[in-house]
Amino acid sequence: MSGGPHAAAVTPSIERDRRAMGRALELAARGLETTHPNPRVGCVILKGDRVIGEGWHEWAGEAHAEVAALRAARAGGAAEALAGATAYVTLEPCSHQGRTPPCADALIEARMGRVVFAMQDPDPRVSGRGAERLRRAGIEVESGLMEHEAAELNVGYIKRLRARRPWVRVKLAASLDGRTALASGASRWITGEDARLDVQHWRARSSAVLTGIGTILADDPRLDVRLPGERVRQPTRVVLDRRLRTPVDARVNGGPGEVWIFTDSEDVERRRALEAKGVRVERLERDCPDPAGDTLDLRRVLARLAEADVNELHVEAGATLAGALVHARLADELLLYVAPILLGPQARPLVDLPQLLDLRDASRWHIVETRLVGADLRIRLRPH
Repeated sequence: MSGGPHAAAVTPSIERDRRAMGRALELAARGLETTHPNPRVGCVILKGDRVIGEGWHEWAGEAHAEVAALRAARAGGAAEALAGATAYVTLEPCSHQGRTPPCADALIEARMGRVVFAMQDPDPRVSGRGAERLRRAGIEVESGLMEHEAAELNVGYIKRLRARRPWVRVKLAASLDGRTALASGASRWITGEDARLDVQHWRARSSAVLTGIGTILADDPRLDVRLPGERVRQPTRVVLDRRLRTPVDARVNGGPGEVWIFTDSEDVERRRALEAKGVRVERLERDCPDPAGDTLDLRRVLARLAEADVNELHVEAGATLAGALVHARLADELLLYVAPILLGPQARPLVDLPQLLDLRDASRWHIVETRLVGADLRIRLRPH
């Protein structure tokens, strides 16, 4: 921490700081479904105990949260009050020129007295540099306030930059006895309309939605986002299709947004037919070919998606692919909807996993949230 020429006008208060950062987090959450591939960020500017500006990052390529808050302050007639004020930001202000100028420079130009940010930006172009630039300008800088809450807003952004793969969220819908479909495969609809609408928002916040060829052939899903509004961002739809069996007229291939198929097939004719529909087809050779299997190298798929700036990956797939992700410890979160019905032992299981010989080898999860969605129970779980 370092003091500056305008810092004397600011009297820090832990309670006030937490209120202001809490509000900044609320603002950041407004960008949950729109900021891809950028992080969700909010900003509140206080002069004493008075809020003089608020803003959040709404869309990639548009104003960042700090700039939006500064504009709001100036538009509200508080331009002169910015000198010596405190900015609360949910992520370290950026210090590099991207599609927009550095936010650190905007705060310096406004002669802020103090900047409090929740967490350091994991982007190596920014990490620590934004804070240092502010300190060199004589601005008091503090970090770490409500860091956990800020990180929760950007789990995918953090995962991609630190682990070089997306945050993998596997959506599942099951009966009380853990079944996902009848033995015949019929599964429409286990959950109610409210739960299905809720899933649309989880799709919308994701950079990409992934499924396997089995789901494509059985259900012919669209996998797009169907929500009201003029500006609805469509996530990339990703299909794992080892033998390139996706029908050219599959519903997933229609509508707005990119479609990306991963395969190891050498069928040039099939590939050209799909590409003529605007589908991106990428061949991933398998290190250890399994003629009987349908699963590609999941780690390579995730690495490629991270290279394409996919932060959160929403998976809607059958028991085989869901089980493969869980077994490989690649599932960061389960989004489980439990319907108050019973389907019986002949119905299909939630996930396919290898047989266990010892209970100590079981895949263990802890519950991070439970919520009623209509008549169904939504449970979010993360691995121990």
